Amino acid sequence: MQSRMKNPAMVLSGAMQPIQELFKAVHSGGVPEETLELVHLRVSQINGCSACVDAGAKTARKAGVTDERLATVAAWREAPYFTEEERAALALAEAATRLADRADAVGDDVWDAAATYFDEKELAAIVLMIGVTNLFNRLNAATRQIAGAWG
Repeated sequence: MQSRMKNPAMVLSGAMQPIQELFKAVHSGGVPEETLELVHLRVSQINGCSACVDAGAKTARKAGVTDERLATVAAWREAPYFTEEERAALALAEAATRLADRADAVGDDVWDAAATYFDEKELAAIVLMIGVTNLFNRLNAATRQIAGAWG
């Protein structure tokens, strides 16, 4: 397998730095690192971005996510390894990634569940993580970036 080109954020000067600044902002939002990494991994799984799933699993492991949780994040609803807070964040991640699946993409039930556990700043961090992950998934999938190629 071969990529079509370098990641577009690496090709255009000035593109990567603002994305990295968004990541810094996300990580300053007060959400536990493990939760953010689980959100990133689940969004990447939904989008089928092998490069982001690979990198996300490695980053999540470094953040302390156990192998059981890594192996079952795609089935988080049925797996016993996730807290209620993480479940709310994962439900929000799925809804905000699958926007076209229903008329009310992120229903009040999903939002209200997340708002039960996270304050406005934390919700902002989660929503930004979902958005930035979706951005990278689209860049990587369109250009066929190779899992493991970013080290």
